[in-house]
Amino acid sequence: MMDNKQRNQVMETLALVMQVSISMILPIVACTIFGAWLGKKIDNDWVAIIGFVVGAAAGVESVYKIVKKYLKNNDKRI
Repeated sequence: MMDNKQRNQVMETLALVMQVSISMILPIVACTIFGAWLGKKIDNDWVAIIGFVVGAAAGVESVYKIVKKYLKNNDKRI
């Protein structure tokens, strides 16, 4: 059976994984949808690809910031 410290650590790790996942998926989906919409407006289907790339870059930057903050906080605890 897990004690409170282990349970808190598991919950913290689960929250981090969910936050990283959402921070990566949401910008990709939003920018791809916007790119597809814009592509239909200007009659160029490839604009969705640019939206995907921009969303992926935004997601990577967001994940980098989250992980950097997490690692900095973890170093202070040790």
